[in-house]
Amino acid sequence: MTISELAKACGVGVETIRYYERRGLIPDPRPKKVGYREFSSEDVRRVRFVKQAQALGFTLKEIAELLALRVSPATTCEDVRTVARAKLQDIEEKLEALQTFKRALGALVEQCVQDGPASGCPILDAIDASATEVSTTERES
Repeated sequence: MTISELAKACGVGVETIRYYERRGLIPDPRPKKVGYREFSSEDVRRVRFVKQAQALGFTLKEIAELLALRVSPATTCEDVRTVARAKLQDIEEKLEALQTFKRALGALVEQCVQDGPASGCPILDAIDASATEVSTTERES
């Protein structure tokens, strides 16, 4: 199948397929001495695997690791489980950070009086104060 047929079968763009090739997520499908690409049903499976893994929150680097585990005869389910547990821990940490952001932004929204001038908006003032604090810390480093 052609690259456009592969892209259509997987619900992605042609540039996505090319990007996955460059990242090593799918092998170069060009037969020796032939300039055009010939993709197989295994390539469809790999691209769909990549997209599903992305939907679960895995990065392309982590997906490459999963693909390598998948083809290695020495890999056990425990090896894959270890990678999945690490991703789960990463997601938990991100959720905690997002909850912190949500509480902080919620408090700022509650302080906003809605009808005053933007120059006195507590949301903008808090963001500005945080930006100034970060800038000062960076200069001291």
